[in-house]
Amino acid sequence: MKNILFTLSLLLFSIITSAQGDLPKLPTEISPLLVGERIPNLTLKSIDNIDVNLSELLTKKRTILVFYRGGWCPYCNLHLAALGQAEKELLDLGYQIIAVSPDAPKNLKITDEKEKLNYLLLSDSDGALAKAVGIAFQAPDGYKQYVSNGSNGINNSFLPVPTVFIVNTNTEIQFEHITPDFKHRISNDLLIAAAKALK
Repeated sequence: MKNILFTLSLLLFSIITSAQGDLPKLPTEISPLLVGERIPNLTLKSIDNIDVNLSELLTKKRTILVFYRGGWCPYCNLHLAALGQAEKELLDLGYQIIAVSPDAPKNLKITDEKEKLNYLLLSDSDGALAKAVGIAFQAPDGYKQYVSNGSNGINNSFLPVPTVFIVNTNTEIQFEHITPDFKHRISNDLLIAAAKALK
């Protein structure tokens, strides 16, 4: 019995290690989806822990789809606040804003209330969406506690590279801005200019 448990434990460890090993080690090594490709249809969680079908949201309105590291990241919070300042102009242009992170729903709620956001925050705690769009990489050891706490223990292995996609109602990517250096984000001026150009 002990041998079986040991073998099962070893197998589980091997699977987890292998899954983590499949992710790029560095944010500069990711292979994101390209302009013209489609955002996959996955189910995420709302701040109220309700299942949300992403494609249903994307097909309703042109979308500014933002990926951020988590509410624990001060650079992400600055970016979320900046998006809030640009929101009215983006809404007037016919867009909606959706921001996705590995944070669990209860932590999304904390960020939403702290930053006084009006746009939609969604949870991708298991990283299914970040991995599917090709922006997930192995979390450095120094960040594993942050991502684990943020996701309520679901994630301790990956981070998304901060990314902004502009997506049409066919779920096709029309514009992307990907920043492996998490301290630098797209400016509102550039985002609004791109949104206007694609209108």
